[in-house]
Amino acid sequence: MVARGHKLFMISVVSEMLGVHPQTLRIYEREGFIKPKRSGGNTRLYSEGDVEKLEMVLRLTRELGVNLAGVEVILSMREKMERMQREMEETIRQLREDLAREIRRREEMKNALVPVRRIRIVSDEG
Repeated sequence: MVARGHKLFMISVVSEMLGVHPQTLRIYEREGFIKPKRSGGNTRLYSEGDVEKLEMVLRLTRELGVNLAGVEVILSMREKMERMQREMEETIRQLREDLAREIRRREEMKNALVPVRRIRIVSDEG
């Protein structure tokens, strides 16, 4: 099933893909690890992102022995780190734009008909 260019999978397909019982997927939904979309008939529809998140949950529980409370902490920390990464990238992008503007402004000052000189103000108090 495709919606707006993104693949969506029914619970039976996802359970088969991941080798888990559909009830496990319902538990993970109840725990808040995923929030599948719903069809008009209220059928769960899992996105590729949901499947990737479920794979991570299964890897944590199966391979690393993390319990569901631990999974919740790990996923929460991961989301915070991703949010911080996006904020840092936005800050870097903004700084680059500001720097480019300042470089252009200085180039324009060099080419001005009347050169702009820096004025240094010296205090009489010193």
